[in-house]
Amino acid sequence: MANLVAIVGRPNVGKSTLFNRLTKSRQAIVSDEAGTTRDRQYGKCEWNGREFSVVDTGGWVVNSDDIFEEQIRKQVMVATEEADLVLFLVDIKNGMTDLDMDVAQILRRTKLPVILVANKADDGKDLYYQYDFYKLGLGDPVCVSAATGSGTGDLLDMVMEKLPQTAGELLEEGIPRFAVVGRPNAGKSSLINAFIGEERNIVTEIAGTTRDSIYTRYDKFGFDFYLVDTAGIRRKNKVTEDLEFYSVMRSIRAIENSDVCILMIDATRGIEAQDMNIFQLIQKNNKSLVVVVNKWDLVEDKSQIVIKTFENAIRNRMAPFTDFPIIFASALTKQRIFKVLETAKQVYLNRTTRVGTTKLNEVMLPLIEAFPPPSIKGKYIKIKYCSQLPNTQIPSFVFYANLPQYIKEPYRRFLENKIRENWQMTGCPINVFIRQK
Repeated sequence: MANLVAIVGRPNVGKSTLFNRLTKSRQAIVSDEAGTTRDRQYGKCEWNGREFSVVDTGGWVVNSDDIFEEQIRKQVMVATEEADLVLFLVDIKNGMTDLDMDVAQILRRTKLPVILVANKADDGKDLYYQYDFYKLGLGDPVCVSAATGSGTGDLLDMVMEKLPQTAGELLEEGIPRFAVVGRPNAGKSSLINAFIGEERNIVTEIAGTTRDSIYTRYDKFGFDFYLVDTAGIRRKNKVTEDLEFYSVMRSIRAIENSDVCILMIDATRGIEAQDMNIFQLIQKNNKSLVVVVNKWDLVEDKSQIVIKTFENAIRNRMAPFTDFPIIFASALTKQRIFKVLETAKQVYLNRTTRVGTTKLNEVMLPLIEAFPPPSIKGKYIKIKYCSQLPNTQIPSFVFYANLPQYIKEPYRRFLENKIRENWQMTGCPINVFIRQK
């Protein structure tokens, strides 16, 4: 199970730059203007063979200084509640501010490991200013320059030392894990209660530490799986925080620890930006997907036209990945919740689909011949052979071509769609690789 590292600090100390440096991406927008990061950034970082997740706690609303500071405090509180380690960023050029002192006060109270990172140490002269930050009472500052990358290797070594070793879970191997995710108030708790409401004795809970997802073993009516719960298990007194940030931090955990994600959408509100954030997390982690439109009992017009329109709206928003089941259910009246379980089980089994090499070539090569990749610079691209890779987490196919570098994303998608048309892989992601023949 991956650990979660949160980057906190006041605006404009370089949180997004450090996030981009650690995740080797340019996901977060970097600018000199304070408060640029509005959306939560989430990515993966690998160091010395270990992988962990990084969250950049951006996204506060700037109305007045008071609200600004209040929001930052809230973000830090949520981060300390959900993460395994906190990187507290300060600006070595600007020195210490009152806001840094406030954040340090919150961090000193937590039992979490905290690393104080003095950013923007771009040249040797800046290092003299690091001693100012001992006042924060968080130990030795680690001097880095997120912009140039200097010092980040030492920082990552320290992160590895302080991150708790993930204990081997007490879960039986080979039993699927279904995570119920969605934004607040979409009905996650109701759905889980509906699943495990009766005959509680057959259901066992395996909880890790407070921060871990809670696993509930469900084995009745011919099913056997773990439910990974993100619903309101945690203390309720934290709900005054920025709910969106809270639910995304929560979802990261559950999604990473699951095989199939059941994404709950509120039928009375339709698909919203936050649903899309969670969908993107599911895609980034290559997890299988079942979409459940909950609260269907509250919708008055249940005609086929309305159902079709709703389905199309969801698929259009989530394109190009559109091959997943959508179920209209109600956790309250228990309408179709059994179908949710059956579908999740089927989607899990779809991940293990194996296609024989002979059969794959028989079906795919004629299709490729009829619709070859477009030629580039007068060069004809030929795909001669394809096969499925063995022992992969999700179905992965490799196509051997004479000029693989010229095959673009749209053609890859065409190949993926043809595979989906011919074999049952609904709900699960597929990898398509093009390699040199």
